[in-house]
Amino acid sequence: MLRLKRLDTFLLQTFLPVFCMTFLICLFIVLMQFLWQYVDEMVGKGLEITVLAELFFYAGLSMVPMALPLAVLLGSLMTFGNLAERLELLAMKAAGISLIRIMLPLIITVCVIATGAFFFQNEVLPRSQVKMFSLLYAIRNKSPELDIPEGVFYKEIQGFNLYVQHKNRETGMLYDVMIYDLSGNFEDATVIVADSGQLKMTADKQFLFLTLYDGESFENLKDQRTSSNNVPYRRESFTKKDILIEFDANFNRMDDSFLSNMYVGKNMDQLLASIDSLNVRNDSISMSYGEALKKDSYFKTLTYENKSDSALAANHMTPVDIDSIFIAANIKDQSDIAAKALSKASAIKQDFSFKESVQREESKSIRRHEIEMHQKFTLSFACLIFFFIGAPLGAIIGKGGLGMPVIVSVFLFIIYYIIDNTGYKLARDGQMTPWEGRWLSSAILLPLGIFFTIKAVNDSALFNSEVYVTTLRNFFGLQKRRTFKKKEVIIETLDKNRFANDITAFDEDCEKYLRASEDPRSISFFNFFSNKYAPTGLEDLVVRYNLLLEMGSNSADEDVLKRLSDTPVLYKMNFGSPANNPILGLIVAFILPVSIPYYLFAIFKRKKRLQAIRSIIKNNQELLILLRENNK
Repeated sequence: MLRLKRLDTFLLQTFLPVFCMTFLICLFIVLMQFLWQYVDEMVGKGLEITVLAELFFYAGLSMVPMALPLAVLLGSLMTFGNLAERLELLAMKAAGISLIRIMLPLIITVCVIATGAFFFQNEVLPRSQVKMFSLLYAIRNKSPELDIPEGVFYKEIQGFNLYVQHKNRETGMLYDVMIYDLSGNFEDATVIVADSGQLKMTADKQFLFLTLYDGESFENLKDQRTSSNNVPYRRESFTKKDILIEFDANFNRMDDSFLSNMYVGKNMDQLLASIDSLNVRNDSISMSYGEALKKDSYFKTLTYENKSDSALAANHMTPVDIDSIFIAANIKDQSDIAAKALSKASAIKQDFSFKESVQREESKSIRRHEIEMHQKFTLSFACLIFFFIGAPLGAIIGKGGLGMPVIVSVFLFIIYYIIDNTGYKLARDGQMTPWEGRWLSSAILLPLGIFFTIKAVNDSALFNSEVYVTTLRNFFGLQKRRTFKKKEVIIETLDKNRFANDITAFDEDCEKYLRASEDPRSISFFNFFSNKYAPTGLEDLVVRYNLLLEMGSNSADEDVLKRLSDTPVLYKMNFGSPANNPILGLIVAFILPVSIPYYLFAIFKRKKRLQAIRSIIKNNQELLILLRENNK
């Protein structure tokens, strides 16, 4: 039996509570997004709390594929960020434990989560989506709760517009009522005006019973008119009038069997079977349409009235010269033939346009099934990718809590969501294959996870701003002022004679480098790219220069230390030909949009470098004078 070590137990106890917390937070956020999306279809329907709770339960299950990858990313980032911030990760590495070994128990845990996500996608999600969409459809088609407003027309009763000036909420009486009955059509509308009225619903909630008092009705009898000039209408005065209006206020659930046959309600086996059957059907439809396209051609529009033409009858299987027949006919026959041909072609075009739309829908259905099938795997793979992004990032950033990890996680998840949604739309519209569209986000983020993992294993200072500042300083040649102060304890006392001799030898080598660099042939455009007269030895000078500074920093003389602080910085970066091979260098030289700006920048950097070397020689001469005076 596999025994967990104390380190593994500690990591699991650190990760699992954070993961559960972040998963619930992410699920709540996406569930609120679902609520805001459909809130307008639920408000004012008089839905029971049990129906809403059932809808939110199934919606929560359906939102798991969106919340789970974000929870894995945020949970792993927070876990390793907390470990790094509390120096626990540093202690583990100091004990000789590699980062991969530290991540191992959590890798196994995430693999278990990913496996569970696949079975969830395959078994639970189809059923929950069928239940959720059937409830949404039923809610969308439910009549709104009857609440007649004051002073505006109420249009929620199908076929009627109801206006009420004032109503008594205690007695339910309506005053100054105006009704437009549009149940027939707009031109035959009936207008009813009443002093007051009362609206009630029948016990079965299928009809509205409206009682009106002291009013008149005006009805258009356009269908009963006897001439086009006179349109009769009927006017009725009443003291009491009862109207029965059909209004279904019940909540009628939709049959789940309809949605269960769609791609969202199928598991892996059902999707594979549906894809096979749809492909067979699509192939048979394509073959039948192809045969019909071969048979239905403009040759079939030709008919011959002269049945006695034996020569034509004998050669009816041979190709017909359409142009000669058309030219031989008279103008009237030519017009009839052209009209028949145009009519036949138009009919064939319309027929095959319809057939094309049918086949396009068949292909779209196949793509939807294949997309749903691949999506059952992409969720599990996304969880693994996000773990290998979040855990190394947490170790590199070294920040825990809900600050920086949340910002980084949300930013990465937005990128993932945009790419994933783009791939889905491209696959749905047939611009990409289903497997390319669904695996697009994983293919883009996988190298990012590998990159972060390698950087974290190698303890790379990926997010250390000082590294980037130093690189930019080296690139642009920005001088950073040194500061040499007198050391409290000097282990190795400065040998002034040796120091002076080393300075002299260094200055001589600097002079040689300057003479080689000042050769006009070295800055010629083609000589520059072929490295024909390029001076060498800069890296050796930089190393010796830094050793001289290190040696001089052991001096107890503050004047010497001050002089050393005034010396400029010398960088190893040497802008020469971008290609070591002379032939390749000359090829690059002919790429003028690239070679000319690079050449001008390199000449500018060369000038700055030579100025720095001259300043170093000048400071060294002053430093030698200072050393001689101190030895007297």
